[in-house]
Amino acid sequence: MKTTVGYKILLGLFLASGLSSCSLDEWNPSTVDVETAYKYQDGYESLINYCYDGMYYFYGKIDGIGAMEMGTDLWINVGNNETGFTLYNSNMSADLGTLRVFWRGMYATINYCNTAIFYADQVEGFNSEEARNAKVAEAYFLRGWANWHLVEQFGGVSLTTLPLTETGAINNPERSTEEEFYDLIISDLEFAAEHLPDVNNNERGRVTKKAALAMLAKAYLQRTRLGDVEKNAEKALNAAEELINNASKYGVGLYESDDEQSGFAKLWDGKNNKNNKEFLFLQAIDEIEGRNPENWNRGRTRQYYLMDTRTTAAPWGTQENETWSGRSNSRNFKPTKYLLTELFEPVADPADTRFKETFFYEYYNSKWEDVTISQSMVQQYNKNPNLVGHVIKNTADGDQTLVQGGLSSWRMGVVNMVDEDGDGWLDGLSVLTPNWVMSDEEKRDLPFWIVDPSDWFQADGRWVEPETNQMATYTREVYPSMKKFSSWEFVMDRQQWLGDIPIIRLGDVYLMAAEAALLYNGDKQKAQTYINAVRKRAAISSRAQEMEISADQATLDFILEERGRELAGEQTRWYDLKRMGKLTSNYLNATNPDIQFFDENKHIVRPIPQSFLDAISNPEEFGQNAGY
Repeated sequence: MKTTVGYKILLGLFLASGLSSCSLDEWNPSTVDVETAYKYQDGYESLINYCYDGMYYFYGKIDGIGAMEMGTDLWINVGNNETGFTLYNSNMSADLGTLRVFWRGMYATINYCNTAIFYADQVEGFNSEEARNAKVAEAYFLRGWANWHLVEQFGGVSLTTLPLTETGAINNPERSTEEEFYDLIISDLEFAAEHLPDVNNNERGRVTKKAALAMLAKAYLQRTRLGDVEKNAEKALNAAEELINNASKYGVGLYESDDEQSGFAKLWDGKNNKNNKEFLFLQAIDEIEGRNPENWNRGRTRQYYLMDTRTTAAPWGTQENETWSGRSNSRNFKPTKYLLTELFEPVADPADTRFKETFFYEYYNSKWEDVTISQSMVQQYNKNPNLVGHVIKNTADGDQTLVQGGLSSWRMGVVNMVDEDGDGWLDGLSVLTPNWVMSDEEKRDLPFWIVDPSDWFQADGRWVEPETNQMATYTREVYPSMKKFSSWEFVMDRQQWLGDIPIIRLGDVYLMAAEAALLYNGDKQKAQTYINAVRKRAAISSRAQEMEISADQATLDFILEERGRELAGEQTRWYDLKRMGKLTSNYLNATNPDIQFFDENKHIVRPIPQSFLDAISNPEEFGQNAGY
């Protein structure tokens, strides 16, 4: 039977807490000493399973999204939410709870992995040394992954390789250099790449060689920011090309476009989610029985990026109970002008499908009943008086429900998706938020509310404020919403989504290979080849040639832009800017002028959580990161 690692982790939770169940035929180490608990294969494999737990609290959750995606050129905050990450204001402090969760979670993962690595040689029951190495390689991979996050977020902090069962509580930790962190990260990932199996057809989410190669390429490339650029870029390129050039061996490949659908659209198509050939390292979610850490409480990414469907757009037919787009009372982030109008081409019909596959920008009437445009709507939203009495058709249908976890979900866009009045737009369209500017006549005369970049942004690129624009109270709350993690097949309710979440995917690897080729020996032709492979699959087949770039266009700056188009919202951007030297006041002022408080002498790392400094005996010697 095929299972997910999420289910195995849940078993690990039972074991770790000493709980038991007559339905769980597993080794329970809670009643014996540690050495005995991990002496036998069943107990040891349960420990390995628990090493995966950390990723479930950082991908698809605010704790990881803030730390990995915000404070960049792509996003800004909604209201006063998560301003420490998005604005670098005084909320970015040693007392920030989200950072404390991140710190503790990564160190917990490292301790589980250290324990597994330490006891590996003592485990009985493996039929070969190869089998033992394949299992402990998972712990090496995950320790490398967790240390990578620690050093990128916090800099040179405490590097640990022994489990707490051996060291006891470490009251006087010492700092290590970032170079020492990367030496261990790369060593761990090299071990993983050597010993993990090429494929694993039985358990979705368990790491294999493709994940190790992708993570190794990422670590080598990130290491270039510390020096030895050509050497590390060459190694990053080798790891990436091992995957790219041997795709069939590892069961991977970019989705190919056809005349109807781009490969990028297929990547995010729900029918491909649970067996996705572009997902190399992923958070596997059990959508059938909810056997995950936190059970059904998964996949909240989309709700953090949602526009105001509950109040501002509601007169036109939106509501937050519509579960496809999500729950708008938890929204935190919205896109920058740079992302919407410079990275994505601001035209109605671009060859590149990534804007429309990344964002919801057409919102349909989901009121369960028709909406009639009223005189007050016409006056408030500056619409043509002739629209009074026009009917916006209901597009929700109670027969089109999906049941997950005992809950019933429903969505917009199911019925009445027709254009009977012949105006070129579907009759159930309520709100349109294009990334291109529409004419005043269109915005006045079309029978739905249109909010575009001319309504969102001031001349300097900042989001409008009510005092600068009388309609800003409304328009600044209505914008394109994140769509990537919303495929209908895995919607459970307006908050939770049960699709698998990619942590590293193949499109990322192609762009890493392009970047590494330039850094290693300036091979623009090779960089062009890898960039074009990603770009061409972002268009339908008949328009693929429009996406091709020349070798002269293959620059590091273009690759950073391409990574924004390809990976927006996938928890990579802060690290990309850091690696490529773009965490600077000049760059952020030019691309995200709403950021007012960035200090490049301070904000390239986060503050050490105060709770940690309070718990150790040498806080002055260990020290806070500079500037905090």
